[in-house]
Amino acid sequence: MTISWNDAAQELDAIVNSFDTDDVSVDELFTKLSRATELIEMLDARLIATKAQVEELSPRLARLTPDE
Repeated sequence: MTISWNDAAQELDAIVNSFDTDDVSVDELFTKLSRATELIEMLDARLIATKAQVEELSPRLARLTPDE
């Protein structure tokens, strides 16, 4: 199952905020840090894929816009 971009970003924000506001045990710290790493890697992969898609579409869009 794939998590949406917004859900992943919100979960990551919640993890980061928990480090500032909660007393996090060592066991919980590892679990949260591990999940944060997974989320960051997923978000990074999506950014890279989206950038490639945009770069692929850009020339097509450029051909459709009149020269100024």
